[in-house]
Amino acid sequence: MGNRAAQFELYKLYSRAMYNVCLRMVKNDMDAEDLLQNSFIDVFTKLHTFRYKSSIGAWIKRIVVNNCINFLKRRKVYFEELQDHHRELGEEKSNSDPNLSTKSVNRALMLLPDGYRVVFSLYMLEGYDHKEIAHILNITEATSKSQYSRAKRKLRDLLRSEQLITLG
Repeated sequence: MGNRAAQFELYKLYSRAMYNVCLRMVKNDMDAEDLLQNSFIDVFTKLHTFRYKSSIGAWIKRIVVNNCINFLKRRKVYFEELQDHHRELGEEKSNSDPNLSTKSVNRALMLLPDGYRVVFSLYMLEGYDHKEIAHILNITEATSKSQYSRAKRKLRDLLRSEQLITLG
């Protein structure tokens, strides 16, 4: 395999962030832990293929995201297709609330349906564009955009309802 001390340093440096990527995508602690471990095994066995075209962190994240997507595909995550008769949804005005905590946003994110959460995470949190997401998930670009739009709307509704519960 390689230098164990260097592997351990790489793991220490990136494991927490990559675990968070896994958890956002698969929504289950045990599955996220398994995916993290499997991803680092892949990283260590494929390290010789790293070509320095991106940062090592970006390369590791790509492996982690691909493993999560393959896991979700095996579980048959449902991505709702955008039908031609649906109109393109416009961007709504943002009502960013400074009282929202990271914890409440993460909790609401975990309540999203799998398809919404995966597209939202890939686009908003991991920085992929809709064309890349469509290719990765084997869906249309329009489906990626509609899933993202619906995820934002659902997330906003969940956060509003949580605020009402905590205020009420």
